[in-house]
Amino acid sequence: QVQLVESGGGLVQTGGSLRLSCAASIRTFSSRGMAWFRQAPGKERRFVAAVKWNTGTTYADSVSGRFTISRDNAKNMVYLQMNSLKPEDTAVYYCATNDVHFSSDVKLSESEYKYWGQGTQVTVSS
Repeated sequence: QVQLVESGGGLVQTGGSLRLSCAASIRTFSSRGMAWFRQAPGKERRFVAAVKWNTGTTYADSVSGRFTISRDNAKNMVYLQMNSLKPEDTAVYYCATNDVHFSSDVKLSESEYKYWGQGTQVTVSS
């Protein structure tokens, strides 16, 4: 059984920083790609960032240069460091993974992911 639990969300002012964490209860964590998505009120859930099993990373254009995704295989953790936050970053942030192991590509569509956390709210005030 796969369980993902996000934490670290909160309220921050424009220009501030937050670090999101995702704790994964998965036996084969190190061989899986992990991703962060976000969903703003009234909008579809969208890709934010992903880290492959070999630590290669991919970012959405809207967060590139401001957000950093990383993983700690020893702790089964994925992190999203968010800097220079903007009001448009306000959303519920979700951690996700699937059952593909040692993948060389990054899945950008939410339909490609099978397992999701409950989400953590990030609110950026102007």
